[in-house]
Amino acid sequence: MDHAALRALFDRHATAAVARRKSFGLRERRAALTALFGALGRHRDRLLAAMKADYAKNETEATLWEILPVQTEIAHARRHLRRWMRPRVALPSLTMLGTSARLRPEAKGVALIIAPWNFPVLLALGPLVSAIAAGNSVILKPSELTPATSAALKAMLVEALPDDLVAVAEGGPEVAEALLDLPFDHIFFTGSIAVGRIVMERAARHLTPVTLELGGKSPVLIGPGADLAKTARWIAWGRFANTGQTCVAPDHVFVPRAEEAELLAALKAELGRLYGSDPALSPDYGRIVNARHFGRLAGLIDDAVAQGATLAHGGAREGDQNYIAPTLLTGTTPAMRISDEEIFGPILPVIPYDDPAQAIGQINARPKPLALYVFGRDRAFIRRVKAETTSGGLGVNLTVVQFVHPNLPFGGIGASGLGAGHGRAGFETFSHLKPVLTNHLSTLPLVFPPYSGRVRALTRLLLRFLR
Repeated sequence: MDHAALRALFDRHATAAVARRKSFGLRERRAALTALFGALGRHRDRLLAAMKADYAKNETEATLWEILPVQTEIAHARRHLRRWMRPRVALPSLTMLGTSARLRPEAKGVALIIAPWNFPVLLALGPLVSAIAAGNSVILKPSELTPATSAALKAMLVEALPDDLVAVAEGGPEVAEALLDLPFDHIFFTGSIAVGRIVMERAARHLTPVTLELGGKSPVLIGPGADLAKTARWIAWGRFANTGQTCVAPDHVFVPRAEEAELLAALKAELGRLYGSDPALSPDYGRIVNARHFGRLAGLIDDAVAQGATLAHGGAREGDQNYIAPTLLTGTTPAMRISDEEIFGPILPVIPYDDPAQAIGQINARPKPLALYVFGRDRAFIRRVKAETTSGGLGVNLTVVQFVHPNLPFGGIGASGLGAGHGRAGFETFSHLKPVLTNHLSTLPLVFPPYSGRVRALTRLLLRFLR
């Protein structure tokens, strides 16, 4: 779509959004969510086939990670929407006696959702559910790096929902840039930190509020005496599912030096259980999304090995297939690229430490992560990690699944993101909580000018009560 077509689409949405403020209530929003739920069921096979075509995503994994979480989000929103939409009481202070206050959720208007390629269904439709629940219309820009999935999403949404409620704008970066020139009422972006900065800068031209779900390096910290077999199972699944192309996947692992060898053995055993002796032949193991990302990941491995890191497991690759085997690295140093860049692929550095303070210090020396995972049996150790680190979210003795908990807000902090989504948090992200203050019998006119002795006495009395 060119600039003129996108502007016409936006104007149509903006006009419809004004009328929708009067007519898009609880019943209509639930009906739209129900239509989306039904369309997901009817189009599931096409969506699964599209993801398989785009980057060899296993159909069962795609169902569990892409389709099921969106349907769960829809069901959760439908169930709680009446309560979310209800105006909320704000209790009066002493000076507000004689008034009543409410916070009234209302739609912001027209929202732009820019979705990434790594979870092309979940990360497009998850924010869409929240936006519809809050009463907004949406223009959705799916990723051009997963073209089959983008086309399948468009076909599904065209069938399920009216064009002035949800429209899909396909295309490359030029389409995203043209959309960012328009005065949306909210922008929800999921993607890299570098592009997130551009989105925020462009949004500032219209003073458009943004939600940024970014990423970064999400560390794992294993405490002394942890159950390494269970720990390895969670880490291997969280790191290598979706071929490691997950924003909340474990990026690197800190382990007590005395337990490094045992952890590596447990991780190798778990990888064999998950993907067999040759993951290239496993139907459960996918591929890197394109040649450019394959080259970047291959370069991270080569740079680390050239500087002295050891391939403890894996390392095999096939460029014509965009295949990189699950890879474990040891002996990495801060000078290596893999220690500085978000990996976003099937590579896991394992880093030994001698003292927990050393590992916590390394975590805190980096930008705040989107997720931090701690494993251990020692409650005092876990409490210490909670108290001494900052992250978008914290997982204790698990990985990744905090992302799909419907009653937990999901978002980053600092460089890993801004704002939050999912469940009620997502509804509030796309809502304006409008304060409404009503006068019934306010006493404030007693202190209006002229400021006589009586007014000064009342003022002193108020100050005394506020101590």
